[in-house]
Amino acid sequence: MQISFFELENWEKEIFQKALPKHKLLFDPKPLTARNALKHKDSEVLAIFVFSKITKQVLDKFSKLKYIATMSTGFDHIDLEEAKKRGIKVSNVPFYGQNTVAEHAFALLQALNRHIVEAVWRTRNQKFDYKGLMGSDLAGKTIGILGTGNIGQHMIRYANAFNMNVIAYDKFKSLALEKKLNFKYVSLKKLCTTADFISLHLPLVEGTCHIIGEKEFDVMKKSAMIINTGRGPLIDTKALIDALNKNKIGGAALDVLELEDDLRKEAKMASSSFVNPNRLHGLVKNHALLHKPNVIVTPHLAFYTREAVTRIMDTSAQNIKGYINKKYKNLVKM
Repeated sequence: MQISFFELENWEKEIFQKALPKHKLLFDPKPLTARNALKHKDSEVLAIFVFSKITKQVLDKFSKLKYIATMSTGFDHIDLEEAKKRGIKVSNVPFYGQNTVAEHAFALLQALNRHIVEAVWRTRNQKFDYKGLMGSDLAGKTIGILGTGNIGQHMIRYANAFNMNVIAYDKFKSLALEKKLNFKYVSLKKLCTTADFISLHLPLVEGTCHIIGEKEFDVMKKSAMIINTGRGPLIDTKALIDALNKNKIGGAALDVLELEDDLRKEAKMASSSFVNPNRLHGLVKNHALLHKPNVIVTPHLAFYTREAVTRIMDTSAQNIKGYINKKYKNLVKM
């Protein structure tokens, strides 16, 4: 059968070529869009990453499509309702880098707290001056973890290793987990008012979009720092910028942004006649974040280690094999 892959590097292609030697594999280094879909219109299977937005308009281009393998844990970039209507099954990669993402989140926390980015830039410019770069000890500080799934649990372990006090918020609480990992569940308001550091590890589902907004920023400590390696829309960007401008919080470290796909395409968008004003507004808001001295932004790479990416490719290959053999694996509930 014909299988189309998007957003892969050359070494990643080799994994699928070895795993699926009897099938016609097409590779496109760019995300899937309605524009490049025509080249792949006869594909029965699509393998995509998070920057490929699977909308009704994109699905209309594929008359033979039966299966989508997203090479990610999250699947909010896929219109699941429309896929279900068309009988298209969707799989994801539920486990690949719980420690990987948590390691990056903790690296962001450390970099923000100790002003690492600013310090490096100073020394590169031959300015060996630490004035204004005072950080704080992590030992004894309180970290609030939003989401106690696999990634959140790793973050709790790392925080414990630094002798931090750990509190957490999750809609689904586990008292056994609370006891095992030595943390305490609290309400979202309690977490926001108490934590010195807040780290987001929630999926983007109904009820979590803008879970951190104006109301939450208003009650945070002025020294509080927020870290997001989950999904960009978990934080209301406008409220975050307002909180930073008014010194309501100490800083933010973000691996994900609202409308981050637009940031990747901004050069092309600037001269485009089809720019959506609402999306452009979001782009401008994100730019305001990129240039703040107490903000660190990385380009959605928390997952990006060779070990984690290899696990993603291997699991995705097994998911596709499962579809071919009608022994489905890791199907997303629709």
